[in-house]
Amino acid sequence: MSPEIIDIGGLDTGDTRTLDRVAAEVEGPSRSLGMFHIVGHGLAENDLARFEAAMHALFALPAHVKQQMRRSRDNAWGYYDEELTKNRPDWKEIFDYGAERDAGLTPPTHSDGTNRWPTGDAAIRTALLQHHTGCVRLGRLLLSALSVSLGFEPDRLAPFFEGDSSFVRLNHYPACEAPAAPDSAPLPKEGHLGVHPHTDAGALTILYQDRVASLQVEVDDRFMLVEPIQGALTVNLGDMLRVWSNDRYRSPVHRVLAHRDQERFSAPFFYNPRYDTVCEPILAGATHLARFRPVSWALFRDQRSAGDYADYGSEIQVDDFLVGSSQTPRSSTRDAAPSECDT
Repeated sequence: MSPEIIDIGGLDTGDTRTLDRVAAEVEGPSRSLGMFHIVGHGLAENDLARFEAAMHALFALPAHVKQQMRRSRDNAWGYYDEELTKNRPDWKEIFDYGAERDAGLTPPTHSDGTNRWPTGDAAIRTALLQHHTGCVRLGRLLLSALSVSLGFEPDRLAPFFEGDSSFVRLNHYPACEAPAAPDSAPLPKEGHLGVHPHTDAGALTILYQDRVASLQVEVDDRFMLVEPIQGALTVNLGDMLRVWSNDRYRSPVHRVLAHRDQERFSAPFFYNPRYDTVCEPILAGATHLARFRPVSWALFRDQRSAGDYADYGSEIQVDDFLVGSSQTPRSSTRDAAPSECDT
């Protein structure tokens, strides 16, 4: 099963026929795989080329310059090279950033921050922020189509994204002397993975990736390679959309391979609701029983993020909120956060 390619061209015009068409086309893959490719997305080829060049330039900066942008206890955004997924080290370095805000403002939550940019290179900052702006626009369009596909009004979920907590993550996967095999166990005993198996926490993810095929998605207890499509972006649904859809839509488990003889660059945009959002099934009612208990997005995001940077034991999962689950999420991770790599 390969992700479908969906043309969303015209979705930004407000034409109801286009909206209905895209909604119908995303419903099937959202149910079966939770992932699809999009073309006609409106992000210009030249802009994407500038964005990729800026990403390469940032990771090519000297180590001491990248360390000056390193995330800290008080600021979760910036450079990092010790990330964990499922309490295992990933083979990559990252750079997180979001919409610009006053550097003097206190981040709204533990997992948020203010942008840190390399000094003396405005071109990097301009290209990265332009991409973020384009992805926010695209996220809104996709959310409207997904809402219609679920039988909601197009703007049913929009209020949860006024003052959204979205951000972009730049990923650089260096060549690896001992990569895990493509058909290895989900958590291989030998070899490294670029990113270990996980689901994305928010509503949806819009992925830009280069031509090095590394992304794998879990299908029928096996990991399937997702080949990059020239000119396309890859969309996968997140845990909060799974909750809003009352488990009708999937948030797929995925991971990233490391490679022995080539490096890879990618950039997921995580379209996330505002922090005071409480996510709960919308399909629940007279004919639907709620599959999930309400989920505080701020708490869920903080606890998931804390597990990226230190081993706190079992990482919070959306399945912890399934009705009947015996799991009790921790009330806070702030006091337990590590001194160096906290988010």
